[in-house]
Amino acid sequence: MAGKGKFPPAKEKARSPGRQAWQRLRRNRMAVAALVFLGGMVLACMAGPWLLAHDGVTQDRVLGPVHPSAAHWLGTDILGRDLLVRILEGGRVSLQVGLIGTLVSLLIGVGYGLVAGYAGGRTDRVMMRLVDSLYALPFTLFVILMTVVFGQSLGLIYVAIGAVSWLTMARIVRNQVLTLKTQPFVEAAVCLGQRPGKIMTRHLLPNLLGTVIVYATLTVPGVMLVEAFISFLGLGVKAPMTSWGLLIKEGADVMEEFPWLLIFPSGFFSLTLFALNFLGDGLRDALDPRAGKEI
Repeated sequence: MAGKGKFPPAKEKARSPGRQAWQRLRRNRMAVAALVFLGGMVLACMAGPWLLAHDGVTQDRVLGPVHPSAAHWLGTDILGRDLLVRILEGGRVSLQVGLIGTLVSLLIGVGYGLVAGYAGGRTDRVMMRLVDSLYALPFTLFVILMTVVFGQSLGLIYVAIGAVSWLTMARIVRNQVLTLKTQPFVEAAVCLGQRPGKIMTRHLLPNLLGTVIVYATLTVPGVMLVEAFISFLGLGVKAPMTSWGLLIKEGADVMEEFPWLLIFPSGFFSLTLFALNFLGDGLRDALDPRAGKEI
């Protein structure tokens, strides 16, 4: 009697690097929780002020701070305005500053690092010495001076913070490019006569996306902290607009009499920063090519 043959196991379908990274990210519970929290926070800041019964401008009939109650879940501020709505409106501004400032930072830093790393030689040395020189400048004071000289414009805050936050990104990209440009696929593109601009955008930049994404998630909290510091000094957004930094400043002025005016804005701000850092750590582990063998 012929032995029962066994069919060979079906070959497992190859998974793309993106799918593998997503699977690694899903196994990181803190990163997933941070992603869910950030999604909920963005949704609340965008839609919350329109869905709640109060707005951030109309004052309550009782002028002055009111304790948290059924009418005002987080109480009211010193002018009798609903604090929850003010926090959500301030979160909208703070998140916009963080995202747009980071985008400006990445555009400058990635482009600068790509050119420096690919050019190499004297061009690279001159460009990186410039970065070293700029590191010595007090950038927070530079942003403050810009807001004092050119006015407290939200657009200026985007540009000012982003324009001084690109140095680390430029260094990271430059170091990665120095390694990547010695790889066979880049050398093959050079031998085929492709132009440097095409090599940088079609061959080097796609291989830098993982690093750029991770650093972007870690840059957003830093940008938000700078904006909060500027607003804390009273040089940020103008009334009636608000931000988490401005709300924290207003709460700090009266924290002994009305502590909830400091506790709630600080809590929202701190939780968001923690979530961004947890997500950044999770993305760093998920996009690490060396982790591919673990799945």
